[in-house]
Amino acid sequence: MGFVEKADREQKTLLPDSIEDYVDENNLVRVIDAFVDSLDLVRIGFARSIPAETGRPPYAPGDLLKIYVYGYYNRIRSSRKLMTECSRNVEVMWLVGKLRPDFRTISDFRKENAKKLKQVFREFVQLCDKLKLYKKELIAVDGTKIRAQNSSDKCYNAEILNRKLANIDEHIAEYLRSMDKTDDGEMDETLTAEQVKAALEELRARKEKYEGYLEHLGQTGATQILETDCDAHRMHSRNGFHCYYNVQTAVDSGSHLIAEYEVTNNNTDQGLLNEVCEQTKKNSEQTKKNSNSGCV
Repeated sequence: MGFVEKADREQKTLLPDSIEDYVDENNLVRVIDAFVDSLDLVRIGFARSIPAETGRPPYAPGDLLKIYVYGYYNRIRSSRKLMTECSRNVEVMWLVGKLRPDFRTISDFRKENAKKLKQVFREFVQLCDKLKLYKKELIAVDGTKIRAQNSSDKCYNAEILNRKLANIDEHIAEYLRSMDKTDDGEMDETLTAEQVKAALEELRARKEKYEGYLEHLGQTGATQILETDCDAHRMHSRNGFHCYYNVQTAVDSGSHLIAEYEVTNNNTDQGLLNEVCEQTKKNSEQTKKNSNSGCV
């Protein structure tokens, strides 16, 4: 008995005439397409929802939103991977009509419309509520800490910044003493004058950055600054101190659908559970209001 035979790569085949034939009528991408097309992106406030009269035409925010929602459903978070899917994934090709935005365009869209994406989620919740997908017998609310990409070494508070500034001042003084010795003819065999000057410039640049961070903490009243994930926070968990997001989620027990969520940088859930519950109620009340007014 032999192995399963592979198809001959040179064999001529008759492929469907259009990309529409590659996506069956029950495919999820058709739901994503219909849902995003139903949204009033101008009302929600998406950037560049109305194209300018001059200049290079931008990508439509609806198309970029479809890519983002598709990636969310398929657990594709990277902008570079989403860019790759646009050129090899038939479903994505169908969804956005073979558009191929680069990863920077996808990433910038997500950054510029972070708050608007939250409103898209609520629009979807209201749609599910109108379709009576929520059982509304019991809503479970709990918080969980999700690890951020930010390294603990890139997380600063006032104490850390003051300590780093003191160390920098000490190093600057040491380099200046080394330069004085060079001027006096006592050459330092380990570093040249050019190397000392370069090190001083680097230290002064770091000092300026840390002083800016310290000033920002004083002006805003914040307790921490994270360089990579500015909205995250260094928190304590069972795995020790790391940079996390505290995500509060309300889930319908009957359908297991998420009814509301909130991402915070609070270390505890105190006071947050009630806020999520209240917002869940508002979402349901908004659905009733829209239904009575004839809006979708």
